Amino acid sequence: MGKLGCNIDGNLNDQKFSEPLPWIGIYVAAASMACLAAMAADVIHGFRHQKFWFPCKFFSINATSLTLIGVAIKLLVDLNTAMPSRQDQLAKLSSVVFICTVMGNSMPSFGTMGNEEILMNIMALAILVVTVIVNICMQLATGAIFVFWKEHASVMFLMLLLLVMLTFTALTVPTTKHYLEYKYRKKYELAVQEVSDEIEKTVASKLRKGLVMYWMMAHTSSPQFVMGRSVTCTASGAFCVLSAMILAEAMLRSYFMPGSFKFCSGDSDYKWSTTLVLITQTVAVGVGTIAPAIRWLFAIRFRCPKRGNISFKREFYVESYWIQRLSEMKEYPLATRIFKLRSRHFRRVAHASKVQFLNLCIALQTWIVVMSKVVRYISIFFVCYVLLCYDCCRELKKKFKFNNTISSNYPGPDSQPDCNSKLDLSRFVLHLEGEEALVGLMMRSNFDATDHLLQKGKKREPKYLTKLLENSSKGFRGVAEFDSNQVPSLVCEEATNCWALPVVTLTSIALALPDIELSLTKDLLCSVSEGLMYVKHIEKILLKSAKLGNIQKAAEVVWTGVDLYHKWLDVDLHKLSLQGKSPKEILEELAETAKNKFLELKEKDTKAWLKENPLKWPTKVLAANSMYRISRTILLEHESRSQTGEKLFEAISVMISDILGACLTNFQEVICIKVLNTAIEEREGSVRHAVFVLGKTENILKILDNKALPSLEPHQMACIDAWRLSLKQNSPWDFTKSSSEEKTLSSCSNDVYLAID
Repeated sequence: MGKLGCNIDGNLNDQKFSEPLPWIGIYVAAASMACLAAMAADVIHGFRHQKFWFPCKFFSINATSLTLIGVAIKLLVDLNTAMPSRQDQLAKLSSVVFICTVMGNSMPSFGTMGNEEILMNIMALAILVVTVIVNICMQLATGAIFVFWKEHASVMFLMLLLLVMLTFTALTVPTTKHYLEYKYRKKYELAVQEVSDEIEKTVASKLRKGLVMYWMMAHTSSPQFVMGRSVTCTASGAFCVLSAMILAEAMLRSYFMPGSFKFCSGDSDYKWSTTLVLITQTVAVGVGTIAPAIRWLFAIRFRCPKRGNISFKREFYVESYWIQRLSEMKEYPLATRIFKLRSRHFRRVAHASKVQFLNLCIALQTWIVVMSKVVRYISIFFVCYVLLCYDCCRELKKKFKFNNTISSNYPGPDSQPDCNSKLDLSRFVLHLEGEEALVGLMMRSNFDATDHLLQKGKKREPKYLTKLLENSSKGFRGVAEFDSNQVPSLVCEEATNCWALPVVTLTSIALALPDIELSLTKDLLCSVSEGLMYVKHIEKILLKSAKLGNIQKAAEVVWTGVDLYHKWLDVDLHKLSLQGKSPKEILEELAETAKNKFLELKEKDTKAWLKENPLKWPTKVLAANSMYRISRTILLEHESRSQTGEKLFEAISVMISDILGACLTNFQEVICIKVLNTAIEEREGSVRHAVFVLGKTENILKILDNKALPSLEPHQMACIDAWRLSLKQNSPWDFTKSSSEEKTLSSCSNDVYLAID
């Protein structure tokens, strides 16, 4: 082993400089493998959900992916390491094709980005592409790349073309988003009106019909879908396929026609790792080309004129949204401080230069769109006959099975027509200029998507919660009964209630009762666990401005202990139920423990939280106060009726059921907010989740349909204290109003929510 640093001649000893290069090759292969895994996940996701425009869920252009790409092309930008063998030269070519594949694969991801994010990512990608092109040119000049120069030149041209297409396509994203958002809100009003006109239908059926419309609007206006079906994105698929074919041609020629190339002897300093990089990147190119290729093929299939989808009269017309943003930018003044400090003549020259530059960009954008449409037209010309043969074969297959089809599709006497079959959803397909011919196709291809999600949701119905809600009272009396104003307060001002904390506290009390069957307590825990998931979601959406964060956190803290350890704070509820005490004694002990805990925390209150707004109380203080008041309330009721443990458990279960049921009546409001107020990038997923949840809760909504609801405004229905105040005003029981409840109508959120009446 030579000495590090200088040798005996005074020269730098570089014998070990190349030893780490095989490990660097492994690192390059690992980065390529990471990109491969992400692109493969997107392909699987697209096939699984039948999204054949293949949205970029796992792999998109961002800081992480650009860093991985930069690592993956390390061999390509290595200027001075000798790469003499066949696999060495092919590894360089595969890296160039890999970049083309990545750009074509991830083009739809720009639809989900904001303006600044698009600009930053485009600039970073442009720097990467320009750097790669310069490096390849230098290596072609120095001889580091001495074969496949035609292939390198072709792929470099495609790479530069894809970059330009990607850049100018990204310019249209803000325009299309704004236009589709406007159309979505207009169509949303139409959908709400249509659903509201159906008076006799249940809430579940109204929501089902409404969500079918919302899904069609959200899906067809999804920015990734809009990008994926654009002419430039589909044309980029053709270029990705072409670049992959160039790599395949080079590999086949080098292996099966070795005489056509003259490689050098010896190995590079990367040694065997170049083979690993070549294999990994070749597989990545193959997998990454699937999505762009299918986008391209589907565009051909849908646009084939002889299949009745489009006329070529406007085939090469450039729609206005392609150049709208550039045209608007021409009118804007230069707002940079430098131009404000100069003379009028300088500003005039600068503005004229800007106009000329934008005119050039508009011409380039027009050329890109026309060129993309030419690619599509040529593709259709060659592929159309294959598709016609496919259609003929399919028609013959249908005729062959005609009799069986009639018998299987004929509706029986007990069958019910699907609600979607009666809807004309073409009005709710949001499309851009020039996409009119795709309206029917987009409607048919996503017609039964909501049915699939509903059925999927029904398989995961919260059965324990449904069973619990079947026992709820008709008017949700438990909402008013769980906390009596006859219980003396521990402080001057009481905290506002939320939906979750009373449920958790009542469940804790139920678990502490004696002589209760284990199966009943398990069922109650499962029911509350299922219900709290919906309660948390409803409170998060409807009570944003109510500032109930501490109270909700207190409910989560208490529930964690109850669910996992059967403990309320430090009290072991299971041990308490086995001490042989009567229900009254247990309630008194819980109330006294909660009171002592409250007073103890009050004495330690060094920051004077308890003197401030109750909404700012610590979580344990809120939990102790809730346990004290609810235990004392149940004691008052128990003393008047002298209930057994089982009867008391049943009464508490009904009370829990009433609170959960009353909260879940806001489900319709939550859906309306989610499908309207969610950002356009997230709206499709939001509506998809809403449909899935409707499938899970459809039976619950049918149960709640038979209940009497208080006469409250939509924003008041979200507040439990508003419910309590209304029930006490309209009930025959003798209730007195607390100060916190009298303030409820003003303290609840004043946001305006749209509902389906």
